[in-house]
Amino acid sequence: MENVQEALGALFLVLGLVAVIFIIARYTYLLKKAMIEKGLQPSPSNKRMQYVDIGCIVLGLGIGLMVSSVFTIMDLAEDTADLIIWGTILIFGALGLLTAHWLRKKEGGR
Repeated sequence: MENVQEALGALFLVLGLVAVIFIIARYTYLLKKAMIEKGLQPSPSNKRMQYVDIGCIVLGLGIGLMVSSVFTIMDLAEDTADLIIWGTILIFGALGLLTAHWLRKKEGGR
């Protein structure tokens, strides 16, 4: 029974990632299509900024994983440790997202 739950968990995780990637790709396609219909050209720095966005988010998640590893050595209840670990990862991921947003605004302001 435990193997079935793990398999379903992995399946839902993969399906969720595929859905997120599909939504982002579809949004990007529709945005570019609308820009072309209005006669606008996408700026070349936009592609570079997408990599900066992804880099900031992944860096934030990585730092969150490193910081959350501190909580694994503490003697906490399993539920408390899980909550703190996931919370730390999500907080640092959000900080990476905010950093990416700040960099995008700074780049657009030039």
